[in-house]
Amino acid sequence: MRDSGIDYEQVFRALPGSVALLRPDLVYVDANEAFCRMSGRTREQLVGRYLFDVFPDNPNDASATGMRNLELSLRRVVATGERDTMALQRYDVEYPDRPGEWDERYWSPVNVPVLGPDGSVVLLVHRVEEVTELIRAKGGREGDHAKVLEAELYTRARELQEVNERLRQAHAREREVALSLQAAMLPVPGPVGRSRVAVRYRPAVGALNVCGDWYDLAELPGGRLAVAVGDVVGHGLHAAGVMGQLRSALSAAVRVADGPAAALDALGLYARSVEGAESTTAVQVVVDYDSHTLTYSSAGHLPPALLHTDGSVEFLDQATDPPLGARPEHIPRPEAGTTFEEGGALVLYTDGLVERRREDIDTGLRRLADCLTRHGSADAERLADTVLAELLPRAGNSDDTAVVIVRF
Repeated sequence: MRDSGIDYEQVFRALPGSVALLRPDLVYVDANEAFCRMSGRTREQLVGRYLFDVFPDNPNDASATGMRNLELSLRRVVATGERDTMALQRYDVEYPDRPGEWDERYWSPVNVPVLGPDGSVVLLVHRVEEVTELIRAKGGREGDHAKVLEAELYTRARELQEVNERLRQAHAREREVALSLQAAMLPVPGPVGRSRVAVRYRPAVGALNVCGDWYDLAELPGGRLAVAVGDVVGHGLHAAGVMGQLRSALSAAVRVADGPAAALDALGLYARSVEGAESTTAVQVVVDYDSHTLTYSSAGHLPPALLHTDGSVEFLDQATDPPLGARPEHIPRPEAGTTFEEGGALVLYTDGLVERRREDIDTGLRRLADCLTRHGSADAERLADTVLAELLPRAGNSDDTAVVIVRF
């Protein structure tokens, strides 16, 4: 690849550091000359092969953990889209010309994601610094004392890895509980009002990232339908618990309040008494089938998308106010309305659908509008599946995503 006269492929080959490129499935795409020299493998022996087929753990060492630790790091980078600097690893390597004989090696790896246009991880940059000779030289100069220090360092690194693994397992258990709680509070709805409704909820990838997204549907007097989505700040079991309280409160408020703005007013007052509810965003829309109107109000949430029958998309952004609890004093929230046609669709969603790192939010909104325009003739269920398939990163998202589609 060339840009402004710079041959980046040659730059990659000449890098003094040992660097390899991996696909998300951990197959080698490329390796520079320094990496080949360090690993004792040619580029042809690496490219196209699975990482751990080339570098398995030493089968003669029952305590070997290098392969497992490296795989956990790489999988974590793929799942979260965030770089990971690993602790010092002992990872023995088989001599390429002496099968069955293994060389004791020490490495310091850093794994960095390369993101595609949709925010998903398309490549992994695997940079490795070898410190084997440093440790060996240290042992030669300082004798047994250096060997003791070396062993102590390695033991401490192993202990740290074990602690991290226990923490990961604890977070995984918390994630399972939070997901079960969310599933219990976010059931798939049956027939609602006069509309065909599809709902989707996709939890964030990674043990730490269960969030507090929710949706709610409520039938109101006069054949109207109330639709809401919201997003609690924070992660984990506590966020899921706060989500449940706020969802229930808004579902009750919209049944008795005079419109969506009044319902969010009541929710905002209630949120002040719920620890962790500050800065929650929510949007409430009321569908009136008799008048073919939508009335809506937003507490800092992303605007719902209204798909018209001509394929155009209107974002409902005329009644946006700060999130819950953001103002020191209570001020009535704004409310706005618009009309809809039979055959159109209303789409409510949380930020996991459209927000990406290092990308302006308008880009995500345009991506959503384009998807709705191209697939606007699909029924609610197919449209919901298509929206998730096109907009969510292939490797999963680091934020929860809730989507509600109402077909008129």
